[in-house]
Amino acid sequence: MAIGRTWRRIGAVVAVTLVGLAASGAEAQERLRWKLAGAYPSSLAVIGQSQIRFTQWVEQLTDGNFRIQFNEPGALVPGGGIFDAVQAGSIEMGYGGLGLWIGKDSSLSVFNAIPFGPNASEYLAWKKFGGGQQLQDEILAQFKIKAIDCSLIEPEASGWFRKEIKTVDDLKGLKMRIAGLGGRTLEKLGVSSQLITPGDIYPALERGVIDAAEFSMPVMDQTMGLWQVAKHYYFPGWHQPFTFNQLLVNLDKWNSLSPKYKLAVEMACERELLTQLAEGAASNAKALNEMAAKGITIHSWPQPILDAFKKAWEEVAAEESAKNPNFKKAFESLQAFRAQYAQWQAVGFLK
Repeated sequence: MAIGRTWRRIGAVVAVTLVGLAASGAEAQERLRWKLAGAYPSSLAVIGQSQIRFTQWVEQLTDGNFRIQFNEPGALVPGGGIFDAVQAGSIEMGYGGLGLWIGKDSSLSVFNAIPFGPNASEYLAWKKFGGGQQLQDEILAQFKIKAIDCSLIEPEASGWFRKEIKTVDDLKGLKMRIAGLGGRTLEKLGVSSQLITPGDIYPALERGVIDAAEFSMPVMDQTMGLWQVAKHYYFPGWHQPFTFNQLLVNLDKWNSLSPKYKLAVEMACERELLTQLAEGAASNAKALNEMAAKGITIHSWPQPILDAFKKAWEEVAAEESAKNPNFKKAFESLQAFRAQYAQWQAVGFLK
């Protein structure tokens, strides 16, 4: 009996050891260390810390097994090179608005922000229940990238101008930093659009390399200090009424993730999207008031100028649809959804 008990004890120890080794092996397989290249400096209001919070939430959701290292713009690749680096697999992840890489495919702006586009609820509805996410996946797969919506920000300002704009003719000849399809729209009105990375906007405006610049909503513009070098601040931000930013993941790397880790990434982005939308809404009025107290002039575009912007945008949208099948497919999908949504919007919301 003593011998039997001894063997049973030995057997139990061996079993526990094997289970422990198996658990250690499984845990080792689950440990991942990825790198993320940010398009925005962490010092930037709202969106800057958003990139870092995302990585922290993924780590918490995976009990520390999946860790993502955030890297400031330029630390791994130049800001404009994030898309290429993710596509090539030289980095696993990048963070930024798809419109930053409109040169790759004009349809990317449809999933980021478009002139005279939808409000937040309408945009989210199209993405999640109107086919937008499926189209986003389909088009980005052509570049071997998975793009996940990871933030949604409030309406942007239309931009900072060194001089007051009273008529459409005042726009002619201006050099302006403006991203995406908004830039192509203003080119129709004689503006020379410049795509300048966020960190270079302030010095370009300060030195007179450009005459005007748009970046984002008031709280983020305040952080950039643009109010110090241009005093005329225009609204509304017709070019980006609401704006998604995306997490870009190399598609092969994404497909290699376990379902648990994919869910952790998606849930972290969902949480960050809601957090950032609320934070922006809570911060913009305060930022606008503070800048106004320091001497800026806040302008609303006259209706004739807004009408000119819209007409120019419709021309750009028609041109892009004619030359790019991806843009045509994405834009027509969004427009069809908006046409259906319009009746609900007309009767369901206070004017």
